[in-house]
Amino acid sequence: MDIQNQTPTPDTEEHNNYSSLSNLLQQFTNIPTIDKAWLFNSHSQTTLQGMFSITQPDLVTNNTSKLILSCQIVKETHNSVNFLWAPFPIEVSAVSLIVPSPSGSKLLLIRNPHDGKSPSRFEIWSPSGMEKDFHIPQSLHGSVYNDRWFEGVSWNLDETFVAYVAEEPSLSKPEFSDIDYKKGGGSATVDKNCGTWKGQGDLEEDWGETYAGKRRPAPFVINVNSGEVQAVKGIERSLSVGQVVWAPLRNGSEQYLVFVGWLVEKRKLGMKYCSNRPCALYAVRAPNHDPKSDEQEINSIQEWHILNLTGTISSALFPRFSPDGKFLVFLSAKSAVDSGVHNATNSLHRIDWPTDGKLHQSAKIYDILPVVTSAEEGCFPGLYCTTIHNNPWLPDNSTMIISSIWHSSEVLLSVNVLSGEVAHISPADPTFSWNLLMLDGNNIVAICSSPVDVPQIKYGTFIQKSKDSIPWSWSDISSPIFRCSDKVRPLLSSLECSILKIPVKEACDGIAKGASNPFEAIFVSSKSKKKDPLIVILHGGPHDVSLSHFSKSWAFLSSLGYSLLIVNYRGSLGFGEEALQSLPGKVGSQDVNDVLSAIDDVIKLGVASPSKITVMGISHGGFLTTHLIGQAPDKFAAAAAINPVCNLALMVGTTDIPDWCYVEAFGTNAKHSFQQPPFPQHLTHFYNKSPISHLSKVKAPTLFLLGAQDVRVPIYDGLQYARALKEKGVDVKTIMFPNDVHGLQRPQSEFECFLNIAMWFNKYCK
Repeated sequence: MDIQNQTPTPDTEEHNNYSSLSNLLQQFTNIPTIDKAWLFNSHSQTTLQGMFSITQPDLVTNNTSKLILSCQIVKETHNSVNFLWAPFPIEVSAVSLIVPSPSGSKLLLIRNPHDGKSPSRFEIWSPSGMEKDFHIPQSLHGSVYNDRWFEGVSWNLDETFVAYVAEEPSLSKPEFSDIDYKKGGGSATVDKNCGTWKGQGDLEEDWGETYAGKRRPAPFVINVNSGEVQAVKGIERSLSVGQVVWAPLRNGSEQYLVFVGWLVEKRKLGMKYCSNRPCALYAVRAPNHDPKSDEQEINSIQEWHILNLTGTISSALFPRFSPDGKFLVFLSAKSAVDSGVHNATNSLHRIDWPTDGKLHQSAKIYDILPVVTSAEEGCFPGLYCTTIHNNPWLPDNSTMIISSIWHSSEVLLSVNVLSGEVAHISPADPTFSWNLLMLDGNNIVAICSSPVDVPQIKYGTFIQKSKDSIPWSWSDISSPIFRCSDKVRPLLSSLECSILKIPVKEACDGIAKGASNPFEAIFVSSKSKKKDPLIVILHGGPHDVSLSHFSKSWAFLSSLGYSLLIVNYRGSLGFGEEALQSLPGKVGSQDVNDVLSAIDDVIKLGVASPSKITVMGISHGGFLTTHLIGQAPDKFAAAAAINPVCNLALMVGTTDIPDWCYVEAFGTNAKHSFQQPPFPQHLTHFYNKSPISHLSKVKAPTLFLLGAQDVRVPIYDGLQYARALKEKGVDVKTIMFPNDVHGLQRPQSEFECFLNIAMWFNKYCK
């Protein structure tokens, strides 16, 4: 028998498809990402040293590799610059944080233990090699926070101390034996052969999703000469601390640490993705910290005096001092805190730091950028930041460079903290997104990408303002970092991207002006203009946004012959506060109608076939996905839901953010209703707002991808819906990731997730 001429069996064909798609997805997965970058002065005025921290998924080990690639930056004539890259990157294994000192003469590497029992390691490196290696035992503190939220590692100016945030030591546990009981056990380990054992003690609340099992974040200071570690004294256990920085010394003033503190009065709610947790800036004075004192006096930081600097505002985040020490600038999420939505429009504020360094409780706060409620077309829509760069300042000491969301793209802004003047300084192409990497005087190193263009390093040079010139000039920097395979490159070059303006259809007299403005969708398609099958992609939140940047998973799906419609429905970040606040109380209707309007628009444009539409989303995007296949059952050929919200009545009693359920289902007036058990009428309203209320109408085959360790949308929410759908006779596939949380971002999990989405959509739409 001629085996080659046999018709493939369904199992063989599926195996071949998995193999082919897996090979292609690996080539997208292998594209690295620049995580951070730093500049170091050299002995030449025209040359700088650059260092780039690169991350790359390692599918075999299911970890993310961290690499360092160095380069020499040579400044040439006519504002041009040349990057001379090292021949190879170097892997930095098991390193949690990399923090250069202010002068750039030292480098701190922090290695957290992987077993939760071993010491944390602090290594101090000089250009000639490692100078110090300190091992910090668990009895002093646990892992150092490196999550970009509580995370804060800061050298003081004379480089003798480093302040940082780490898990406080474990609380003592009760100890039992056959003849005795002790309230607090002595040693950390108990010899089971001696007839004693450790009890569990009281439950220690954590900050929810991704923080499960992590102890309270607290500030510590290490002496980089002796290795002595001290906890900052006088902070109540009801205060969780993050984002610590040293205040600059001015005119012999006293030394202060400034940090963000979250005060917990009753219970901790989920912190990840939630900027609506009240917080303030605190200052701690270390009275005996004088660089000119002897070693014994430097080590005697015993008395700590704590001041609340921002008691008059409900939120203060990411404190940043100007280089001359005159200003303390911070971001505020007060709009989110005050309304109860988990994310909203930010504002920017300033405190004038006293010349003598003597602070007072609740300093005067100046508004730099207020919340924008509604902006005219082309005007600044408001500030939307996930962080502020550690060194965001231009040489004038009063202008910051900030990465912020502007509709469907991320842009670079210059902000004068004295005048409040804000300017869009990256090129005004909404199909590209920009992110700040580092500053070099009046020059900017940034990353630029689009859904169909791999990231590119850009170098921005400031040109003196005039009526006829653009103040910033941008040049491409050739880099070995983002090179993709010969198979991926032509696939991406065959695609194009555009931003669609979608008019609001149900605008009425009572709707706010900002909520009646068009919303947007990112449309990725083949340049051939043919009607490829369509994947509708929906972000979570709902107060989040899909950006016009390069996404390896999106690029993989679009390379398979799908058009992508990535909808930023009303309620998304980047479009003004009125548009954002129009959604709470209307989830499951306004957002669903917006998505349907976007789909109808691309069908009318003739770029999508109405018979080949699929839909996918994570979290609230999964909520919309399952709503859509129930409310418009004949519109979708297949669906995929990642950790979806399917039943708010079930979720409200099990999630780490019950306040979210009330705000989104009832409106912002209900932000405190979670403090009581839900009444029967509440549960009825939750059910009616949920996708599960439309389950009987669903026809679309649906793939569910669930993280078993998800505490944001616990797995029973998705499982209940999937099982009911299967009982109804709908084709259902469920994949459970036993060690994953809400985001499914571990390398193997993310890989398997999008591989199965591709297989599922190919099965029903190709």
